[in-house]
Amino acid sequence: MTIHSVCTKPFLRTIAKPILAAGVFFTGAFGPSLADESSARFLERDSVRSYIAEFSKEHDINTNRLSGMFVRLSSQQSILDAISRPAERTLTWREYRPIFLTDKRTDDGKAFLAEHSELLQRAEAEFGVPAEIITAIIGVETSYGRITGSYKVLEALATLSFDYPPRAEFFRSEMEEFILLSELEGWDTVSVKGSYAGAMGMPQFISSSYREYAIDFDNDGKRDLFNSDADIIGSVANYLARHGWVKSAPIAERWQLTDTTLSDEVRGLVRTNLKPAVGADTIRALGFDTPALEQATAPNKLLSVMTMQGADTEEIWVGYPNFYAITRYNHSRLYAMAVFQLAQTIRGAL
Repeated sequence: MTIHSVCTKPFLRTIAKPILAAGVFFTGAFGPSLADESSARFLERDSVRSYIAEFSKEHDINTNRLSGMFVRLSSQQSILDAISRPAERTLTWREYRPIFLTDKRTDDGKAFLAEHSELLQRAEAEFGVPAEIITAIIGVETSYGRITGSYKVLEALATLSFDYPPRAEFFRSEMEEFILLSELEGWDTVSVKGSYAGAMGMPQFISSSYREYAIDFDNDGKRDLFNSDADIIGSVANYLARHGWVKSAPIAERWQLTDTTLSDEVRGLVRTNLKPAVGADTIRALGFDTPALEQATAPNKLLSVMTMQGADTEEIWVGYPNFYAITRYNHSRLYAMAVFQLAQTIRGAL
């Protein structure tokens, strides 16, 4: 583990400033039951009040302070609408690619890489992740910090925790992580803003990732993914390194099929699961053999075979372990391919 990695300060610390809204005070176990589970306002629901009581007991945070965090928060229909139609699940590669592979995003990426070249080179030297990959992830996530999200993170996580049953357990865990992270970092919990899913800062880390993978790359004693270019760049590199990035190894290659009779056999290698599961010898036997294949899969590393609906035809791609590492940042082949190709265009534009 790098010396910059996860903060070793205690999970919680006493914060002197009150978080209660002016004039709000809760007595006993939140006073009389309102029992209105259909209410948009979270603190009017018994389930939320019970959650606060349990959280207070488990983490030794004052109940009134926790209630003050939720008192003005309401369930947001726009968040529920957004999570039901993420681009990675609803678009084809033909539709997804033009969103991220644009001249502007390439030019802005080139400018970002030039402006932060020293930091990017330091991160590449320490973690083995190429500067253009770090840059491309930040470009895909937030257009290099231009779009970081306008939702209150706690309100977003509460909406998904209490009103989105398919992933309620995950988002309730993230809400817990966010409150503890806020305590740890000394944030005003209610004011922090991010995406509809609770991702934060220029690299869009969710709370559990922020706690685990954000690093203090500028050595100022704090981890700041909102304002510190060094911490942002270092944390993206650290995340990929911790998820198996292999220095100087290939990422992906297009499989240019020349014998269409092999297409059914190739298609049979495609898996729904993102994790690499195909051996190099298997695709060699079907005619795919390149220097990158040998480099990326030795010794005994697996790969994935993917289909992408391109502009004119279906594309077959071979994804190596570094491609899989990118999918650990966002669990989507479309996302990883956008990062990979944007990085190529940024480097090619220099």
